[in-house]
Amino acid sequence: MTTTLNLGRIAGIRIGMNWSLLVVVALIAWSLATGFLPGEVPGLAAGWYWAAALVTAVVYLGSLLAHELAHSLVAQRVGVRVEGITLWLFGGVARLGGDAQSAGREVLITAVGPATSLVLGGLFLLLFVGLSASPLPALVAATALWLGIINLLLAVFNLIPAFPLDGGRILRALTWAATRSRLRATAIAVRVGMVFSFLMMAAGVVEFLLARDLVGGVWLVFLGWFLLSAGRAEETGTRFRQALGNLTVAQVMTPNPVMVPDYITLQDFLDRFVAVHRHPVFPTLDLEGRLTGLVSAGAIQRLDPASRAMMRVRDVACPLSQVPIASPQELAVGLLRRLAGCSDGRALVVWEGRLVGIVSPADLGRVAGSSPRPDPAPG
Repeated sequence: MTTTLNLGRIAGIRIGMNWSLLVVVALIAWSLATGFLPGEVPGLAAGWYWAAALVTAVVYLGSLLAHELAHSLVAQRVGVRVEGITLWLFGGVARLGGDAQSAGREVLITAVGPATSLVLGGLFLLLFVGLSASPLPALVAATALWLGIINLLLAVFNLIPAFPLDGGRILRALTWAATRSRLRATAIAVRVGMVFSFLMMAAGVVEFLLARDLVGGVWLVFLGWFLLSAGRAEETGTRFRQALGNLTVAQVMTPNPVMVPDYITLQDFLDRFVAVHRHPVFPTLDLEGRLTGLVSAGAIQRLDPASRAMMRVRDVACPLSQVPIASPQELAVGLLRRLAGCSDGRALVVWEGRLVGIVSPADLGRVAGSSPRPDPAPG
């Protein structure tokens, strides 16, 4: 999930949000201001409901962040690198830079998230009880009640054994410990998750047809589809990461790639380099021989032919600041989460200030496909 806006750092962990989070805030505020709060505390002006609803929605986002921070802090504690947290439409995603090295550690990393939501739910309900007996406005107590209920529901939902929800990850860890195979455990957890996903989508269809609830039905179908797709993607990623094992970037890269001057015209580039070498992507250099980025042949071939004689390679190249840079000694598996953006899935390998290679998805796939790796110990 891509980050649209960076919000800063907590305990050294980058926090960001995706634009879809605005949809969540709007839906929560609308639901509270027009339904839950007027039902609990009738007779107030609409402005009071909307003000309380907006504050409650923001506090709820803080609860989501606490859930993901719990995952991340424990992951760091057991030696798993955390790349950041992104809040988005379905809550939050803690982006881990690797896998837990044992089933026990995976259970620990995963279980702490729902546990945090359970604790928050209990605290908000206790706060509701205290506020109900205080002279403060009943609207304040009603917001605490909703926050308590929603955090408890969040914990329960995440414990459903539908991979990649927390419950599915716990199931995978327990199965990993029993079968001593992370790959087999992932496959089993994904299959169980598929059952729940199909049941969720079926429930959405039934809700639409029988209850005539379009929003609720579509939401259930969409959520089930998302879990199904995410589970399959996680299974593929797990197989791929394990196949790469401890291979270094130097073992998978294409060495000494052909480099292109970034000051030549696009047509010159197509004639002199693409037609001769037939590579899809080339590193670019400036007049002084300094590395400046990557240029994609496919993107240029889609341009109007008339513009190719006027535009320079540097006008369309992906700048070096947006290209993943790797060293030959680092693990290739660490590149998987970085091969995105305008670099067309490539990374440049630099050693002592000199370009020594390039890594593409094809390089990783070729090596991973021919290099099966054993499972780590599940203890």
